[in-house]
Amino acid sequence: MFDSIGSHELNGIALLIFVICFKGYALYASRHAKRSICLASELHQARFDWMREMLSREVRVADNTAIANLERSVSFFASTTMLILAGLMTILGSTEKAIGLVAEIPFVSQASRAEWELKLVVLIFVFVYAFFKFTWSLRQYGFVTVMIGAADHIVNTDDNAAKLDKAAQRIAKMGSMAAHNFNVGLRTYYFSMSILAWFINPWLFMFCSAAVVLVLYRREFKSSTLRTLRGLDS
Repeated sequence: MFDSIGSHELNGIALLIFVICFKGYALYASRHAKRSICLASELHQARFDWMREMLSREVRVADNTAIANLERSVSFFASTTMLILAGLMTILGSTEKAIGLVAEIPFVSQASRAEWELKLVVLIFVFVYAFFKFTWSLRQYGFVTVMIGAADHIVNTDDNAAKLDKAAQRIAKMGSMAAHNFNVGLRTYYFSMSILAWFINPWLFMFCSAAVVLVLYRREFKSSTLRTLRGLDS
């Protein structure tokens, strides 16, 4: 049955499975995180506790320094993504040389120039998506810094503990939104590794796409890191 599948059809099926894994896991993780314990939910609670303590302090230099460190991590990945995109555009301009180089690797399936260019375009699109996520995360961390700077007004005018909790929850939510976009960017990096397998063989591409989903699920919902955050023995 599989022998009757042509090269174009096989690549189309592989790309469809990749999209299902990529978007399907994103939707699953987003919905599942709202009703189960995961890294995102545990870290959001930690951010709320952090911001509640921040509102009780007059000096917030350490808080702003911590946010700046997070911004540097996001900025590093955004800059790296731009370098990767520049490299991919260069390869797109010299496809014949790339095809000849990869053809020397054992088990590499033969692909036409059009198929190679399609794979490169998909890879470029994926990294463009990651770049937008990283830069949006960077801006959101900047918003967190502004909200921390405006915290004096909240503390000086609101004596009600419930109002302070609401303010802390709002700042923590912005921090969680920034972290979510950063996490999506990192998740895109994981899936880009599976696209590299596409240049070798479409079957390997499909297997790697499914393997990335398994790795991400275990890390976000079943990892020792999550058990440590919850205070459980790993």
